[in-house]
Amino acid sequence: MEPNSEITKEKYGVDISSIREAQVRIDPYIHKTPVFTSGSLNDMSRRKLFFKCECFQKGGAFKFRGACNAIFSLNKDQADKGVVTHSSGNHAAALALAADLRDIPAYVVIPNNAPNCKIQNVIRYSGQIIYSQPTLQSRETTTARIMQETGAFLIHPYNDVRIISGQGTIALELLEQVQEIDTIIVPISGGGLISGVALAAKSINPSIRILAAEPCGANDAALSKAAGEIVKLPETNTIADGLRASLGSLTWPVVRDLVDAVITVEDQEIVEATKLCYEVLKVVVEPSGAIGLAAVLSDSFQNNPAWKDSNRIGIVLSGGNLDLGALWDSIRGP
Repeated sequence: MEPNSEITKEKYGVDISSIREAQVRIDPYIHKTPVFTSGSLNDMSRRKLFFKCECFQKGGAFKFRGACNAIFSLNKDQADKGVVTHSSGNHAAALALAADLRDIPAYVVIPNNAPNCKIQNVIRYSGQIIYSQPTLQSRETTTARIMQETGAFLIHPYNDVRIISGQGTIALELLEQVQEIDTIIVPISGGGLISGVALAAKSINPSIRILAAEPCGANDAALSKAAGEIVKLPETNTIADGLRASLGSLTWPVVRDLVDAVITVEDQEIVEATKLCYEVLKVVVEPSGAIGLAAVLSDSFQNNPAWKDSNRIGIVLSGGNLDLGALWDSIRGP
């Protein structure tokens, strides 16, 4: 199959060569995650589904790929002063773990309402936590202060070419593990994951479909695609705590050009998909990670003739770090 020559580093900041370089760089450190299948879920969806289990990645989420690529891309002078980021969850832990592997400091700005399980992951991986208020402005100003005080190198959770390149290695693995996938469904938040996956997959197979899965309560990507420009929401409301960020300057052009559609689902659909991952796949997945299954089971996907030829579908289960108490409460209901 001819590679897509229109996907260039000059156009998007990332291309297949930078993703393949990332694959080589991070290979000694990451898990090559398995692909699971389920006859029951195939029957429910009336498709063949292939679950790329990034919930089994080091740190419990795909974020370790990008963080690892970013950390090990730094030269010695940059690395010696440590790294800093702001994150409410999986990127925070991933960066702390990658920094610990390189034996450099990681300063992690975390909003004070972040899930406790994700805070504990940062502590487990020796990250130095600095709390902020739960607003983007507070996160960014606190991060700027830490950079000034320490000289640490900023690694943004998603709007960074090294992060995007690292996340794109998921698609390289998936397309090696499973032949003739025609569609990949990916959770979307800031867009680092889906940008890397789209750039890699469409470079290899230009006809492959890339679909984003997004909560209705944080539907900025769907609104952005409809408007043709980045739309930011004044607030978000979803159980999928990892999917509340807005698209960035590097991720938006990829989402605009290479993501075929955004499928939005209600929180109850996400909860039901999370239960199915537990009960049928026997896999611990956080709600943000189960949203791809929710999307493929949704009426908006099942009844849309545009996707009638999507028969072999890769679904990225993006993470397994969750607050079990919150999940149980959502299942029990009010």
